[in-house]
Amino acid sequence: MSQSGSQAAAFFREVARNQVVWFVRDDEGSPAPITSNGKRAAPYWSTLARAQRAAEIWGRGLRVESMSLEQWQNRELPDLARDGFLLGINWTGARLVGWEFTVGEVRNRLAVALVSRPAETRGRQEPTFRH
Repeated sequence: MSQSGSQAAAFFREVARNQVVWFVRDDEGSPAPITSNGKRAAPYWSTLARAQRAAEIWGRGLRVESMSLEQWQNRELPDLARDGFLLGINWTGARLVGWEFTVGEVRNRLAVALVSRPAETRGRQEPTFRH
């Protein structure tokens, strides 16, 4: 698997486990670079450390922020899909490169990751009692 492929796989696994998505922004908003196919991509990371490295590489006073997976799925992804953005997933390296996905692809891969995560991270079920 390529470096970008392993970073993408880590994104879905870690986001499913931790239920948090990380991004970088300044007072103007978040960077959305134009990708090699001419579309803008909104970058997201699966851990604080990954997002901090991106903020340091890009500089320009960017700060790291997070949002819950639920908020990301319900508020951010619909807006990004409507506006035609791709999603940059766990971009790394000196030039912050990696894979971009459509919102639909991200939703599908995330659904698989959420079903596949270990039982101990899915939340505890309250016991059922018979009366």
